[in-house]
Amino acid sequence: MKTDLELALDCAVNIYHQYAVKKPLDDYLDRGEFKALLTDNAKPFLAHTTPPGLDRDVYINQLFNRADRNRNGRLKFTEFLTTLILIFIEAHKRSHQHPNEPGHGHEHGHKHGHDHGHSPQH
Repeated sequence: MKTDLELALDCAVNIYHQYAVKKPLDDYLDRGEFKALLTDNAKPFLAHTTPPGLDRDVYINQLFNRADRNRNGRLKFTEFLTTLILIFIEAHKRSHQHPNEPGHGHEHGHKHGHDHGHSPQH
């Protein structure tokens, strides 16, 4: 049986593949596929991270350009991970803003293995 983390990772890979194989049939995201993936699957991320006064499409293009390290106009999976990391960071920040909402799911003591800066240094 897969763990929750394994299922989440599988889900991220599967979503990438759903969009990467559209047109053309390859294992890369072009700008349009990248935009569709984010607008269809990451609306809260876009809502919380698009800078005020900046058009969402311009922001998506900036994210694409940031991830496209080799500047070939398409993202391989490892380049897409740059954006996925930003999405995970934003989701984690939101979990701290609304700790009583379902899905927060972790304590802020020493039991979960990483420090959020809530306790004094020893």
